[in-house]
Amino acid sequence: MTDMFPDPGDDWQPKFKRLLLDLDARIDSAIFQAGKWARELYERFTATMDSWHVAGWRRWILVEPLSEMATLGTGGLFLMLALGIPAFRQTSDEDWLKKSDLAVTFLDRYGNEVGNRGIKHNESVPLDEFPDHLIKAVLATEDRRFYEHFGIDFQGTFRALMTNAQAGGVVQGGSTLTQQLAKNLFLSNERTYQRKINEAFLALWLETHLTKNEILKLYLDRAYLGGGAFGVDAAAEYYFGKSVRDVTLSEAAMLAGMFKAPTKFSPLVNLPAARARANVVLDNLVANGFMTEGQVYGARRNPATPIDRTAEDAPNYYLDFAFDEMRKLVDTFPKSVNDRYFVVRTALDSNLQRYAEHEIENELRQYGHDYGASQSAAVFADLDGGIRAMIGGRDYGASQFNRATEALRQPGSSFKPYVYATALANGFTPNSVISDSPVCIGNWCPHNYAGGFSGNVTLMEAITHSINVIPVKLSILLGNGNPKLGRAMIVQTARNFGIHAPLPDTPSLPIGADEVYVYEHAVAYATFPNLGRAVAPHAALEVRTGTGQLVWRFDRDGPKPKQVISPQVALDMIKMMNSVVENGTGKRAQLDGIKVAGKTGTTNSWRDAWFVGYTGNFVGAVWMGNDDYSPTKRMTGGTLPAMTWHNIMAYAHQGIELHPLPGFPAPEHAPPMTDTSFVASDEPHPALLTRKGTDALIAVEHMLDDANHALTAQDAQGGPPATLDGGKQGALGSPNAFATAADRVTAASSRGD
Repeated sequence: MTDMFPDPGDDWQPKFKRLLLDLDARIDSAIFQAGKWARELYERFTATMDSWHVAGWRRWILVEPLSEMATLGTGGLFLMLALGIPAFRQTSDEDWLKKSDLAVTFLDRYGNEVGNRGIKHNESVPLDEFPDHLIKAVLATEDRRFYEHFGIDFQGTFRALMTNAQAGGVVQGGSTLTQQLAKNLFLSNERTYQRKINEAFLALWLETHLTKNEILKLYLDRAYLGGGAFGVDAAAEYYFGKSVRDVTLSEAAMLAGMFKAPTKFSPLVNLPAARARANVVLDNLVANGFMTEGQVYGARRNPATPIDRTAEDAPNYYLDFAFDEMRKLVDTFPKSVNDRYFVVRTALDSNLQRYAEHEIENELRQYGHDYGASQSAAVFADLDGGIRAMIGGRDYGASQFNRATEALRQPGSSFKPYVYATALANGFTPNSVISDSPVCIGNWCPHNYAGGFSGNVTLMEAITHSINVIPVKLSILLGNGNPKLGRAMIVQTARNFGIHAPLPDTPSLPIGADEVYVYEHAVAYATFPNLGRAVAPHAALEVRTGTGQLVWRFDRDGPKPKQVISPQVALDMIKMMNSVVENGTGKRAQLDGIKVAGKTGTTNSWRDAWFVGYTGNFVGAVWMGNDDYSPTKRMTGGTLPAMTWHNIMAYAHQGIELHPLPGFPAPEHAPPMTDTSFVASDEPHPALLTRKGTDALIAVEHMLDDANHALTAQDAQGGPPATLDGGKQGALGSPNAFATAADRVTAASSRGD
């Protein structure tokens, strides 16, 4: 027996083989048992499902439709989730409701109040104090089923679709009041499907987080009703000079009619249209059962009449720009600043603003028809970028579209200084010679304004006479034969100067075919008199809370100037651009006694005409053309725009200390006024500080603010308290503190401004 089954002894190989056989057997057995159990489970499942089998009419009438509905519903749920995520991201900020309450009172550079923007929520009228007829007028016109739907009114949407289809156009909107509030709080006015989808989801979100009365109150407080008025209380004050508590039925109907289109139905813009719209609101009140015909009869016979504001001259385009700036700026404030009401001192010069508005309107009324121009935009600023005057159009009441900050227009030859600055920064000089001869990039061949070619010309001569061929050839030379590379260098220069418009790469970019914003283009030119330091356009100089606490100051907290070209390149450009004014296309911009540098611009088909220029004190741009891009009657930048620029700048330089344009001697006197009939105000002015006195006080105020800022920082670090008795114990303890303050006051007084 031992021979048949020998003892393996210490031989490990037989043991290992038996172990593997045992493991294989166990695996085979487990797989077999698992298959057996799976088969039994499947048989049980099949038997169970067979017991639920439905055949015949029950299957096709009940089971199949329910199954399809469940499948589609699940898919639709995932689709809605995917579409809703972008909308719900808008509500991620827990402070969303508070952030929408920003309110600002604006002062000009000398401390005079010039206007307000936003909503003072803590001063708003409670909903129960709103007149009943006003609430009914709004609901009857904007959302008659407001208290019945859940944010989206499918019945109302279907009714609007049918009404619009029968009318052959849009005569009735389908958005609920909640959807309109969602748009006002979180979204823009862009007409896209994405916005409508987001609007619907946000309306549902609002309905779950706020009561109906809270939604209605927010809607009445947030809606824009024209004239810079947000909310019905501000609108009642603006149009009728009274609180919303006191508006009559006819006035309430007129206010309710403006929610749809505040500019179109503004009684200050088109009173007959506003009254016709108010009559529609009265019809809605009767048709929807809110009032009887007898109750609205008096309002029909005695329509509302707004107060006359034609004599008012609030700088509304400027205020809109400043308010947009504040909306961005407030997000940069420390978290410790919880206020939502601020007082902002701006760079606005109220007298210059009024004169610029008067001058542009006067020029267009007198010469606009001859030149075929109906609109204008202009910006005038200090050399540090502070905007002193902004004109966004001829009539804010007729159009709130700010052509100075929102319209993209081709700059024409006024873009060429960026090309020449790029060339000078890369080895060229004003005396570099280039041949004015035919050149083509692909199928595009530029032509000069006067036709023909001039042969060899210097860069000084080329910019003076606005030759088109030379900037195009420079783009080729800058790129070492690759014009695309050269244009990229030019775009980078424009970006460094402060141009943030798209500037797509096209062969005609060097001669101004790409579009720019007026305010950016104007302030970008300040880089030249600043000897190569680019500055940012801005309105705000100081921001304080309603209690007077200083929270932001431009000279301390704003963006600092950035050196983007060398001082020598800037000096060369100033001389070249001065030649444009004295010997070339910009002669009508010359100021008697003051050196001016600038550039004219005229685009293809005469659609846009510009003059952009600067002195040792200010920089400014004037654009003229038409909103519909129709051509003018051969108007060039050297005609009406240069004339208008000259007149406004002549006024701007009255009564100030004149600074020399770098590279030129100091001016001897201010230029004479061409229009002496303008009076800033017919009302007597109270006694005010002089400009020197104002600047001196501001310098002292800045010193005290700096000292307080240093004390606060020292307290936060746990340092010893500041004292007035010397040593290094804080800002006020510094022996040089008051000497520094005196220097700043003296410097401010000597500037004159």
